[in-house]
Amino acid sequence: SIVLRGASHQMLDEAERSLHDALCVLVSTIKDPRTVCGGGCTEILMAAAVDAQVGQIPGKKALAMEAYAKALRMLPGIVADNGGYDSAELVTQLRAAHAAGKGCSGLNMNEGVVGDMKDMGVMESYKSKLHVLLSASEAAEMILRVDDIIKVAPRQREQGGY
Repeated sequence: SIVLRGASHQMLDEAERSLHDALCVLVSTIKDPRTVCGGGCTEILMAAAVDAQVGQIPGKKALAMEAYAKALRMLPGIVADNGGYDSAELVTQLRAAHAAGKGCSGLNMNEGVVGDMKDMGVMESYKSKLHVLLSASEAAEMILRVDDIIKVAPRQREQGGY
């Protein structure tokens, strides 16, 4: 049994949702035990993989891919900001570590430095990471579709009338 206490019903509802989400990730990880490195490591690796493909894609798709890679690189910065650290400094150090071949490097939020996520045991559920990535991608695609609809040229009106 788990007992939740809080100052208001809203806080209790939020705590219950958070607990439910954590238990769902735990069940998902038990069903599919694959994990990926945490601390922004995976996002930097995915951004590098997308960047590597940009040169082979012609047209506007390449611009969208560049923006997607940039968005992936922003996620470790958000984590650093939330931890109260200098995100620009940490993310540039993280990118340099990955460029130097340290593929398991991520943000050590306890000390505010870049560290090896495997050595530290900072791992995330593969299923959870995949779900987050797919949900974010689908949301961005829906926004782009709405933006496309809004940008459609207005139909021509007849001359002389309002």
